[in-house]
Amino acid sequence: MMISILMPTFNGEKYISEQIDSILSQSYKKFKLIINDDRSTDNTFRIISEYAKRYPDIIKVTQNEKNTGNAKYNFLKMMVIYKDDYIMLCDQDDIWLPTKIEKTMQKMQEMQEFYETSTPILVHTDLIVVDENLKTIKQSYRKMSKNNYKNNSLNNLLAMNIPTGCTSMYNRALADLIINEPDYFVMHDWWLGLTAAAFGKIVSINEQTVLYRQHSDNSSGAKRALSPKYIYFVLTNNKVMAEKLNNSYRQASNFLTEYENKLSNEQKELILVHSKMQEYSTCKKIRVMIKNKTYLHGITRKIAQTIVLIKS
Repeated sequence: MMISILMPTFNGEKYISEQIDSILSQSYKKFKLIINDDRSTDNTFRIISEYAKRYPDIIKVTQNEKNTGNAKYNFLKMMVIYKDDYIMLCDQDDIWLPTKIEKTMQKMQEMQEFYETSTPILVHTDLIVVDENLKTIKQSYRKMSKNNYKNNSLNNLLAMNIPTGCTSMYNRALADLIINEPDYFVMHDWWLGLTAAAFGKIVSINEQTVLYRQHSDNSSGAKRALSPKYIYFVLTNNKVMAEKLNNSYRQASNFLTEYENKLSNEQKELILVHSKMQEYSTCKKIRVMIKNKTYLHGITRKIAQTIVLIKS
């Protein structure tokens, strides 16, 4: 089974070679690595072009006409364009452990045997959080961030992203649903997760397959959900939490617009109610959150979410 690995790049010269080498060293060999550069101003495009010359049957390199402004746009652009039996998403600065593709594919095939290939399926894994020199910060991103990988229904995904894009594999049935770039989306992997939750299945592997590198240039990163610093920040920065919740409402509205003809009436109602949360009274906001179980993960986030709903 062929896999297309999608890797957007931008100014990644510092780590890009290590990441590509880790992919080339995978135990599973039936893949194509497709790299789309977002008009890097450093040596990234030269480096990836040299790899493409050395591995012309494996690596394809393209470049945008102009910078998109954010990796999420570059990712989603590629997700719309490229379809294959299986798709994997890849950050430019991580390290893939040698059996990442093999183990993810094994789980995918198990799920497809159970649900059939016509079912959209998303498989994702845990990560090892490391610093820029690959020193382990935390052995499990799932435990560090207090994300509950079992809570992957649509109501859960409306409120908070769960699958991490750089660990994800999805099949053609799911790939074929990603056909447009919406007017607004928070992150590409959150949009993918919503689509999988609405129309298919999400399954996790409780195993780390990626060294998730944390450095100053990360567009997003791992947070210690139970650290005093994080708890204080979440509980005292109501504006930040309010913005995150508002973004989820706006994203839900766009998701409803994009897939209205494919969603069930029950799903439409769930998404519509979430998208209109800002319009409700405080009491109704709390009632809707409880009824639809659109909670954030972790006790700290739940408390912060409730505080914002009461104050807004």
